[in-house]
Amino acid sequence: MAEPETKAVVGGITDAPEAKENSLLTEELGRYAIDEYNKKSNALLEFSSVVSVKEQVVSGTIYYLTIEAVESGEKKLYQAKVWVKPWINFKELQDFKPIADSDAASTATATV
Repeated sequence: MAEPETKAVVGGITDAPEAKENSLLTEELGRYAIDEYNKKSNALLEFSSVVSVKEQVVSGTIYYLTIEAVESGEKKLYQAKVWVKPWINFKELQDFKPIADSDAASTATATV
């Protein structure tokens, strides 16, 4: 018996293809998210890499990035949400927060 097809839900969040996880676009979005967060929060995070990417097609694309960054010499993981509309040269950091242990999650969240 054939496997059932899985169909993407319009507007749903999906895993980005592996090629996209390692693309220049993804790295640029990760660096953009860190730069914007640093500007808005007067922080000094240093971009290291993009660990994973999910995307949601809306009016443009929203990228959900898990980013590894260096803070005070220590590598930490952060979640970023970046909305992109390439046809009008639009890019916006919608959310940025550290991925913390469950006991520290309530005190370690910074939303932009």
